[in-house]
Amino acid sequence: MIEVADPSMDANDPATLVAEAESLGHRLQKVRESVGRVIFGQQEVVEQTLITLLSGGHALLVGVPGLGKTKLVETLGAVLGLDAKRVQFTPDLMPADILGSEVLEEAGDGRRAFRFLRGPVFCQLLMADEINRASPRTQSALLQAMQEHRVAVAGEVHALPAPFHVLATQNPIEQEGTYPLPEAQLDRFLLEVQVAYPDADAERAMLLATTGAREARPVQALSGPELIAAQALIRRIPVGEGVLEAILRLVRGARPETSQIEAVRQQLAWGPGPRAAQALMLATRARSVLDGRLSPSVEDVLALAEPVLRHRMALDFSARADGIRLEEVIGTLKAQLA
Repeated sequence: MIEVADPSMDANDPATLVAEAESLGHRLQKVRESVGRVIFGQQEVVEQTLITLLSGGHALLVGVPGLGKTKLVETLGAVLGLDAKRVQFTPDLMPADILGSEVLEEAGDGRRAFRFLRGPVFCQLLMADEINRASPRTQSALLQAMQEHRVAVAGEVHALPAPFHVLATQNPIEQEGTYPLPEAQLDRFLLEVQVAYPDADAERAMLLATTGAREARPVQALSGPELIAAQALIRRIPVGEGVLEAILRLVRGARPETSQIEAVRQQLAWGPGPRAAQALMLATRARSVLDGRLSPSVEDVLALAEPVLRHRMALDFSARADGIRLEEVIGTLKAQLA
C-alpha cells in the first residue's frame, strides 16, 4: 500500500511529502517491472502512458498495427488493478454503443419502466481502438465522458467510475475511410504517444517469451484507490520557478500570433492553448516521481515537449508543402530552453 499521512499531520509538511513520494516511487518501480514482463522494447511508450495515468489524463497511442497497443492497455489494467474494457471503433458505431441506452421493461404485474443499460464507457480504463474510424457524432459522445467523467442519456446524468481514463489508438498509415479527430477532442488527450517498432534485441526477447509453452502474466502492483491517491500526490509535488518559466516559454513560444521565433510565425497555422501548459506541468511532476526524483527539472520539460505539443499545433499549408515536420518546429522551440 502507498503510505498515507496521518490525518493529524500537515499534508504540505516537506517531510511528509518526501515520505509519500518515496513510497510511491517504490511502488511505481514494481509497476514498471510487472509491465516489462509482458511488454518488450517499448520503455518510452510505457513511461509516457504511466505518466498520463499518474497525471489523471487520457492518452492517444499512434502506431501501425501489431506493435502491442492493445496488449499494453490490457497489461496496464491488470497491473494497476483497474476494470478495463475495449471498444473497436467502426464507421457504423453509434453513441449508444459506447454510452449505453434505455430499454423498456415490463414487470410481472404489467407495469412498464425504462431501465438504463450501461455501455462499455462505464469502466476505469477504456481502450478506444482506432478511434478515428468512428463518425464525428460517436467521437463527440466520448468527449463529455473524457472531460467531465460523466455521461448524459435521456436527460439523466450518470457518473463514471473513478479513476477513469481513455487510451485511444490511431493507425497513422491507413487514413481511407477515417474521420480525423477534431482539435477540441485532440486537446483532451494529455499526451500523444508515438509507438515505434521495437529494436532487434527487444523483438528477439519478445519472440522467445510469447511463442513458448508458457507466457508471462502481469502481476497486480497497484489498485484503483492507490492510483487516485497517487494522482493527488502528484499535484502536491513542488515545481521550481525555473521549470515553471520553461513551461511558459515553450507553450507561449509555440503560438504563431505572439511567438518571437521566426520559424514558428512562418510555419504554424495555430499553436497550443493553456491546456498544453497544464498538461506539461502535471506530466513533468509525474515523470520526476516515476524516475524516483522529488522535483521536476527542465530536462523533464524537454523530454515531454513533443508528446504534449504535437497534437495541439498544426503546420500551415506552405510548411506542409515544403516538407516541414512538426518535430522540427518543436525541436526549434526546445533549443530555446537548452
